[in-house]
Amino acid sequence: MRPVGIAAFENSKRKQQQYSDLSNALIESQTRELTTQLEVFRSSLAYFAVSHAHEIRTNPSFRTEFARMCATIGVDPLASSNTSSASGGSMWASLLGKDVNDFYYELAVKVIEICRATRDQNGGLIPVSALCARLARAAPPVEASPDDIERAVKSLRALGSGFEVVDVAGASYVRSVPKELSQDQAAVLAACDALGCVTVDLLHDNLHWSPARSQTVLTDMVASGTLWVDSQYQGGRTAYWAPSWVERL
Repeated sequence: MRPVGIAAFENSKRKQQQYSDLSNALIESQTRELTTQLEVFRSSLAYFAVSHAHEIRTNPSFRTEFARMCATIGVDPLASSNTSSASGGSMWASLLGKDVNDFYYELAVKVIEICRATRDQNGGLIPVSALCARLARAAPPVEASPDDIERAVKSLRALGSGFEVVDVAGASYVRSVPKELSQDQAAVLAACDALGCVTVDLLHDNLHWSPARSQTVLTDMVASGTLWVDSQYQGGRTAYWAPSWVERL
């Protein structure tokens, strides 16, 4: 007769295995159910895309909402594939006649052109809002939302273009030069975004920076083209303007 301790151990081990089997069965069942729901959702989204293809192609707000719906189920409308698959790559291009893909790729080209044309003016850092405004004034005009521009820039990553969307104090910028912003430079840009320009005194009064610190940051930003100098500001002071604000004046 085996000792009671061994029997109890084997009984406990058997129960643990049963719990494990039950847990695995539940996980498999839930996975199948979620997969089925996801496929139903994708089918509904495909029907929606076909029914509203024109709005998706021409309406920036509608296109943004469609892209967000796609994102909730892991579908990328810009994904390209030569064969249809469950991931939905070529299916969306087929459903929308590839117009959505073409729109973003053509938009990316226009963004590159604007960034290169304005690089000497802004140091390779341009607000997304300024890009939208320039595109709207282009010939022919392009109606694009900030979300459209961000998606177009993301489509360039595979090319190793160096273009990316960065956040500066809650405002989105497209950076077209491989250079990181320092915290001080980001703070200056945030102030310029709100006020248009900054001065050494303004940085001292609001950020409590020393004159040397302020002047060093401002000089570096002027050298890179991120800021413009206004030596005839109020009271004969020197001000430093964000190029995007100068365009509004």
